[in-house]
Amino acid sequence: MWKIVIIDDDRNVLQGMKLAIPWKELGAEWAGEATDGEEGFELIRRVNPDLVITDIYMPVMSGLEMIELLRTDQFNGKIVILSGYSDFEHARQAMRLHVIDYLSKPVSVPTLKSVLQKVIDQLHLERLKSREQEELNEKLIQFQPFIEKEWVKSVVSGTLEPSYREDDKLPVPFESWKKANHLVIGVEMVRDIRLNAVSIADLNLFRFAVGNIVKEIANAIFDSYSYSELHGTRCAIVIHLDPPPPQEELRMKLRQLGADVIESVSRYLKINLRIGLGSLKNNWLQMSDSTEEAFRAIELRESPAMKGCELFQWDRTQASPDLSPLTRPVKFYQELISAVKAGQAGLANRIIADQFQLLAARGRFTPTEIQLLAGEMWGIMNYSLYEAGIVWDERSPEELPQQEIVWLTTLDMLERWVAKTVNAICSGREWKGNSKHRQAVDFMLQYLHDNYAEDVTLGELADKVHMSRNYLSDIFKNMVGDTFNNYLTRVRMEKAKELLLEKNMLVYEVANRVGYKNVPYFSTLFKKYIGINPTDLTKRT
Repeated sequence: MWKIVIIDDDRNVLQGMKLAIPWKELGAEWAGEATDGEEGFELIRRVNPDLVITDIYMPVMSGLEMIELLRTDQFNGKIVILSGYSDFEHARQAMRLHVIDYLSKPVSVPTLKSVLQKVIDQLHLERLKSREQEELNEKLIQFQPFIEKEWVKSVVSGTLEPSYREDDKLPVPFESWKKANHLVIGVEMVRDIRLNAVSIADLNLFRFAVGNIVKEIANAIFDSYSYSELHGTRCAIVIHLDPPPPQEELRMKLRQLGADVIESVSRYLKINLRIGLGSLKNNWLQMSDSTEEAFRAIELRESPAMKGCELFQWDRTQASPDLSPLTRPVKFYQELISAVKAGQAGLANRIIADQFQLLAARGRFTPTEIQLLAGEMWGIMNYSLYEAGIVWDERSPEELPQQEIVWLTTLDMLERWVAKTVNAICSGREWKGNSKHRQAVDFMLQYLHDNYAEDVTLGELADKVHMSRNYLSDIFKNMVGDTFNNYLTRVRMEKAKELLLEKNMLVYEVANRVGYKNVPYFSTLFKKYIGINPTDLTKRT
């Protein structure tokens, strides 16, 4: 109900107005009355009405003086003046004080009703806009971490829009970047027999798990860092140094981080990693250069940072001569993936043409190198299709292009094959969702991995992303390849497995840590998802 206050020194007017206003029809209620401006001011401050109807000439304090005090007091309600005098100067002052209407006494009932209806319609519209803005602000708050993640990814991969490549365009959370030095560490999951055998949904779990391990170790060694998932099986961590430590100290810390990450991921996830170290940059806009160097170090594997460990340091002096021009594959894949996800075939083809022109400048490639490059490109595109909710083929990603890849022997053939594949994806109708759905599912995945120990429900997350529970359930299953509850349970079981392997906690403590009070039920689920009882796991390792 809209609250209306009436202020007039004539009690007959007050009584007449109360009788004349069609309260129920307007959806309004009487909220109080006063006979002078001072009394009216106190009344309005107390009840905070939506609409004030006031006379101008009143004892103690005039209506205009009262309105001016109200505006100084930040009162934002609507005000209608009802006066027995037509005075231009008063009307001018009323406009300056944002009075919504100025009526002369006596006012007819139809005119009064019309004016009040207009005011209430405006209140309805403003409330609707206010609610929409509140919802928008709420969404922005909820998705702010993902906006920040995309910003970091665009800087790390070199895809940041040119108009944002200035210090004054840095978002507030990243302003410290201006003064710091930066070094990128590239992390790549090795596509061996074990990794190639897992489903895309399981690969997503591995990516989260690797990210958690990387961040935990980096947090113990460096004061400031940023983490970014890149395409396929790659991620990057940016170390921010202000000021940078002595060269030897930094080298020791980087070796420690790399060795600890490789060992921990191998021990807990049974996944092999390769890690590359880019060089130190003194400007945040050069982060992408360090990224390319880090992954080029992994590609070349010519400068081990320490013996017996797949940890490599970028060293331009030892890079192969035919690979010396930096072709920026990280940027290429990131731009290509974005174009494919958006279905922009023309843009994707231009990106492909530019990249293959750079590859051609390197010189000749052997048929084996061409086929390896094709497999890498397909693996990255296939994972990106999953991220976008596209079902390209129900077969495994290794089987899909194999018959075509074996016939690729030249760079031109590879370029035509990549362009044909991308065009087929962009023109296909195999989408299972859109960008809004992908954003909602991304939010849900991150929320689950951050809050798996809590009593998380699909209904709770549906409210957060402003979708119906059933609709969100369908979207989640289509994009992730599993139901919400199954995925949450798998996240909990993988975390429980990691905790048990550390051997710092008893089974009941692990169960409680991942959200289960009932230990027998936890053990049953653990055996179902991991294939072994939790107590047997601790005995075997």
